[in-house]
Amino acid sequence: MAVAIHGPHAAIVTDSPRERFTLDLFDHLWERFRNRVSFVNTYEKIVHDHSATFFNDHIAFRTFASQNPQTGISSLSRLFEALGYRAADSYQFEDKHLSALYFQHPHPKFPKLFISELRACELSLPAIDIIHDTIKTHRPNPDERFLARLAHLDQSTADREELLRQSVALIHELPWELPRKKDVIDLNKESQYGAWVLVHGYQVNHFTSLINSHGVEGLNDIEKTAAAMAGAGVPMKKEIEGAPGSKLRQTATEAVNIPVEVEDGGKTVSIPWTYAYFELAQRDPFIDKDSGKLVRYEGFLGPQATNLFDMTKVK
Repeated sequence: MAVAIHGPHAAIVTDSPRERFTLDLFDHLWERFRNRVSFVNTYEKIVHDHSATFFNDHIAFRTFASQNPQTGISSLSRLFEALGYRAADSYQFEDKHLSALYFQHPHPKFPKLFISELRACELSLPAIDIIHDTIKTHRPNPDERFLARLAHLDQSTADREELLRQSVALIHELPWELPRKKDVIDLNKESQYGAWVLVHGYQVNHFTSLINSHGVEGLNDIEKTAAAMAGAGVPMKKEIEGAPGSKLRQTATEAVNIPVEVEDGGKTVSIPWTYAYFELAQRDPFIDKDSGKLVRYEGFLGPQATNLFDMTKVK
């Protein structure tokens, strides 16, 4: 953890030790994501060749909503709330049995967080059993003392590196024992989202480029950027979510596959599974009906998000 990581969040200016810690955490998450999602390297080259700027709009995470053990959005949100984030809006995706909250930070340059959860109680009893049998081994959640040390980083940074190591581990390490291969395959038939969480836990599902930050003519809208990536050989989502002129438009690369470990017949084996994708978001200013002012929409639109959840379907 002592190795310096220089990701896209390092350039954000702050004098707050707690905010710098948060940005360092994001860059550690970015480093793993970037190493696994090769399309990111292509995007970075395109941005560099156009002398454009990359700004991370939001980071997405997935969880299970379970009563025993107590898991869900709060499994991650408590960590980020201790670092200054607050819930800004909520969303429901009834056809996928998902709920989500998006979180904003007081610092205007910090990425938004989109944390969702699968309402396990709405699935079939066999699916519920699969989820419960796996997550019953869930590690203890961070206690108040750990969260307090994060919340008070502006007063003391004495154990900063250890806090950073533990915070990264909370997201990168599988929070339960390896799932059974058969369970992953069976759950995938009913909920591809559920199967994804089973094998990846709380790892980042996607990072997102804000198109509006590019600042150059050649990449100044989502069509041009998506076309540039497709032209460089990146497999892209066929549709752009949101019509031209909408307050939010989104598209994404296809998800990459990576090997994941599962248990099969008492042995640890590796199987390929979808992991993550890189998203593009365009947020154009619009006239607010109440104030009459030109503003930028900072939230999310349910119909768009529900289609983007499908990017991790196993093909």
